[in-house]
Amino acid sequence: MSIVIVGGNECMVRRYIDLCRDYNCRAKVFCKMRDGLKNGIGSPDLMVLFTSTMSHKMIKFALGEVKGTSTMIERSHSASLCALREILDRTAVRV
Repeated sequence: MSIVIVGGNECMVRRYIDLCRDYNCRAKVFCKMRDGLKNGIGSPDLMVLFTSTMSHKMIKFALGEVKGTSTMIERSHSASLCALREILDRTAVRV
C-alpha cells in the first residue's frame, strides 16, 4: 500500500516513514509545498492530510492532485504519531 502524508512536522518525517513501514506501507512525506509536492504525489492508495500544519493552498493543491482517482483521503487535525497510527489502523481494514 502506498501512502502520501501531506503536512506534519519536519522533525517527525523519519518517524512517519518508519511507522508506515511497520504496517508494510511505502510512504512519502511532504511537510512543505516546496519539497517536490507538485511532482511527487502520484497516485497513492491513501493520502493523509495533517491539516493543522499546512496552508489552505497546500490542502487545495493536494486534493486537486488526487481528484477523480480511487485514493482514500484521511484528515487529521493532529500531526502526532498516535494520530497516524489510528488512521493506519482504520484503513488497514478497508484495504
